[in-house]
This record gives sequence, C-alpha cells and structure tokens, in this order.
Amino acid sequence: MERFPADTVARPGSLDAVLDYAWDAGEFTATDVMDAVGVTRSTAISATERLVGIGLLHELPNARDAGEYRMGRPARRFGFRADSGVTIGVDAGRSHLAVEVADLAGRKIHVQRWSLDPDDASQLSRRRRISEAVDQALTDAGSGRHEVVAICVGVPAPVDKHGRSPRHRTGFWDLMNPDLVHLFAGWAPVVRVENDASLAAVAEGTIGAASGCENYVTLLAGDRLGAGVVVDGQLLRGTHGGVGEMLAFDYVVGVGTAAGLGQQLQDWARAAVRAGSLAAGGRLAATPIEAIDARLVLDLAAAGDEDARALVARAGSMLARILSVLGSMFDPELIVVSGAVAGGVGAIADIARAELPTGMDLPEPELSVSALGADVVVAGAVAGAPRLARENALELFLARDVSSRA
Repeated sequence: MERFPADTVARPGSLDAVLDYAWDAGEFTATDVMDAVGVTRSTAISATERLVGIGLLHELPNARDAGEYRMGRPARRFGFRADSGVTIGVDAGRSHLAVEVADLAGRKIHVQRWSLDPDDASQLSRRRRISEAVDQALTDAGSGRHEVVAICVGVPAPVDKHGRSPRHRTGFWDLMNPDLVHLFAGWAPVVRVENDASLAAVAEGTIGAASGCENYVTLLAGDRLGAGVVVDGQLLRGTHGGVGEMLAFDYVVGVGTAAGLGQQLQDWARAAVRAGSLAAGGRLAATPIEAIDARLVLDLAAAGDEDARALVARAGSMLARILSVLGSMFDPELIVVSGAVAGGVGAIADIARAELPTGMDLPEPELSVSALGADVVVAGAVAGAPRLARENALELFLARDVSSRA
C-alpha cells in the first residue's frame, strides 16, 4: 500500500533512471551517468542535481579535496544517500516478534526481539504489541516514524496482494494478521504484509541456500508447516495468498498434520512420555514433560538416545512424504528446510533424502537445510523493505519536497 500526492506522479523518466543507477553505483560523476544511462550531459547534471536537492543523493568532495590529485578541473562526484531514510522488517510470529531497522541499502542499523504470549487471542492486544515494538526499535535505532520509507511484515497466515488475510474457521489467521496494513498505513508511506514462509523464500533466494535459483520451495518448519514457492523466479501467492498453505497435509497418509517438524517432535516425545512407551532409564524418559521440546529431542538423538533417534527417524519419514508432494506439485530444483528448527534437522534431512518415494515421474529436487536460522523471516522482510523503498523512494521524496514548498 502506498500513498502519495497525485501531483508528484508526473516527472522526467531520467530521474528514475539516474536514481536506479546511483542506488548501486557507489561514487560517480556525470560522465558515468551519461555512459550508464544513455542521456546527455545536461540531462545527467540536471537529474543528479534534482536528486541531490530532494535528499536522495549527495555531492562528495572532489578528487583534489579528497587528496587524489588529478590534472585539470576535478569532476564533481556524487553518491547515493542510504542514510536519507530507514526501512523496517518485522517477523510477527505466533510466539515471537523480531523488528529490524535498516538503511535504504538494506544495511542493518538495529534489531530487537521479544516473546509473545501464544495463548493471547486478542487482536487488539496483538496490534498494540506489534506497533509498540516497531516504535521501540525505531527509538533504539536513533530514528523516528518520519524517517521510514517502507515497512515489510511477515505473519503466519496466507496474505493476498493487498496485505489482507482470509477468514479462518478458528479465527487464527484473523488473529495473526489483524489488519496490519491499516495499522501501519496511517504513518508509513509504503507497507507490505506478507506470509512468513514467502518472506523466508525471499531471504533464501537473496542471501541463503537458494541464491541464484529460479525454481525452489522454502519449507518453514517450526510450529506449523508453511511453504514459500518460487517458480521461474516469481514468488507465487494465489487469489487469497494460500499457495504455500499446508493444510492439505492433514489428509496425506504418513503426514496427517500441518504441524511443523519442531512441533511434531515435541508432541510425539511428550505423548510417548505420558504413555510410558519410552525405554526405562533413558534420558528422554527421565525428562519432565514441560521441559521437552524439539531442540532437546534433536540434541538427545545426536547424543545417541535411542528413543530420540526413533522420533527423528519418524520425522524424517514424514519430511520425505512432504517433499515428494511439494516436488510433484511445483517441480522445484531445490527445497530448503528453513526456520529456527533448521539448525538441528540435518539428521532428519538425511533420512528424508534416503526415503524419498521412488517411481516419481519428475526428477527429485535437491534438499538443503538453511543456515539462516530463526532470523530467516525477518531477513526476508528486511530484504523486501529496501526493495519497496527502491521502487517508491523517488515518488515519496518528490512528494515531501512539494509539501515543504507549499
């Protein structure tokens, strides 16, 4: 969602072209602009000076002032002002919240994390908590709302192209995305709300295991299963944002649930303790139920606990079935297991690779485990926010310039 005065829309195309070049160019001269953009010297100088005037570029000391001696009159040098605004990436999970503030080039300025009450069913409370966290992160970064150019928020719910989620039979999606577009559009110029697995896919494609790949699926496998799907270089969404929703796995034999790998390991282990079906004297059997989580099961399996290893093997078999379905549906080159639990799922992934069903007509995709950890969603949001800023910064800064002159 963007909001700009209508009278700032019309502008010379040279401004867009020069800014697009300058965004990545480092320092440059008018001659560099002429060569890269294909404009006349007068147009290059005029566009560059206009961009300096609205604050997106700045003029650098010339070569002589910088101590780099050159014969003749030194050329004027310019550079993109990444510090002329900030972007915000938010991972608003069910039980966690992360906010990262970055400059317009995507360089991290400040990041903060909080825990959320997963049993809090109040949309108002969730909206307030997320809003307060963003303001707190901005304050601690030494910034304010007036400096924000774009904000990107990831939520565990399907999200359509307008940033809104469909109604859910239990109200979960409504709770996870309580109209966050409207919440931030009151003051942020550009707002994007996106499914968390989709943002994980953005992160993996930008700085992660899928970098350079045009056909891949990122499987976010924490509390719930979710998939970010990229086909021919395009992130897929669907009418209601439901392309990556995994509810269909409730009906897949051998999976039977859309719960994530981490949640499943925890649930299986706790159920086994309650049923008394674990080996007497084993470390897992001796652990208090409330202390059992996925990380513990994975650590015990790595240490040789037979009960934990059996649970990991079960999770590997389940993952193999999930991968076979995703592979047949989307024909990816690569599937990346991502999220906080990914750091410990190497053994699960090995089992899944060995147990992928044979006889599939399509070649099986490569399986990779993400190295981005729990920060994958906020990393995707931070990658998405500067992209939004780049697409909209010129219009925003021109609008501000018009307002300042009014």
